[in-house]
Amino acid sequence: MPPDPRFFPAAGTFSIGELAELAEATVEGPATTDRLYTNVAVLDEADATTVSFLDNRSYVGQYRETKAGCCIVERKFVSEAPDGMTCLVTETPYLAYARVAGAFHPDVEDTYCPVGSDPLIHPSAQIGSGSVIGLGTIIGPNVEIGSDCRIGTNSYFGDGVRIGDRCRIGPLSSVRFASIGSDVSLFAGVKVGEQGFGFAGSPDGAVTIPQLGRVLIDDYVEIGANATIDRGAGPDTVIGAGTRIDNLVQIGHNVQIGKGCIIVAQTGIAGSCKIGNGVQMGGQVGVAGHLNIADGVRIAAQSGVIRDVEGGSTVGGTPAVPLRDHFRRVAVLARLARDKGR
Repeated sequence: MPPDPRFFPAAGTFSIGELAELAEATVEGPATTDRLYTNVAVLDEADATTVSFLDNRSYVGQYRETKAGCCIVERKFVSEAPDGMTCLVTETPYLAYARVAGAFHPDVEDTYCPVGSDPLIHPSAQIGSGSVIGLGTIIGPNVEIGSDCRIGTNSYFGDGVRIGDRCRIGPLSSVRFASIGSDVSLFAGVKVGEQGFGFAGSPDGAVTIPQLGRVLIDDYVEIGANATIDRGAGPDTVIGAGTRIDNLVQIGHNVQIGKGCIIVAQTGIAGSCKIGNGVQMGGQVGVAGHLNIADGVRIAAQSGVIRDVEGGSTVGGTPAVPLRDHFRRVAVLARLARDKGR
């Protein structure tokens, strides 16, 4: 599906000719000049009225099956396009997508900012019975906050955010482009839904990729102080029920975390990783992007994960390997160092 209109209303529609001009691309395949495209969408959620893109070979399978009406691709992928799809061909599809998505959504970051006599709590916001809102907190248009919540001082809730019942949100927190379940705790300074770290290179420097996904946090999640959960770039960032995230953890865009996970302080998970159920990560773990960490995996503190990890594994070290192998390597290095010193 295209970006959630609750958070990301499209600015207008574009013809294939207008899109080609924006993308600085050539048109290949069937092109209906009077068809108007209404939005952008990721490959596996696109339809005939939306524009998608392919910039990572890992997603060629989704590309071959996509329902997108138009896709931005390199020439070498045109022959693999589904029947009936129009291709916008360019050597830099990620940069082209940045320009197209920016045209559909030019004002993504313009959320509610009261000035002067504007109310801190927008009149359209809905706040459930028994909820307490701390002084200085700003609540934007169409926000929905459930019953019996407690919101700390000087927090911020952007347009359209949804918060379930019995949530506890600490002072100086911010929540944007997000839907949060019930019985969730966000401690002081948590930032949910900020822009993910996505950009395309160009001769004029980096071009920001509009981040058009949400953050979806299920019930009974706890997120520690000053943790940051980036919103998705297109797909959503998802935190499963019962997961516990410690202080100062960074979750990148599009990351999907399963149920009942434990993620200890100063861990960083790069974009588009899929973390299974019951995964445990020690402090200062680093996980590279686009990896699959299966159910029940345990990762020792200060490990660097650069490849997929099978379910039930315990790994450690950098690069992370089965923990027994890691300890063998440490022992070998210790012996080499000792022998060299003799």
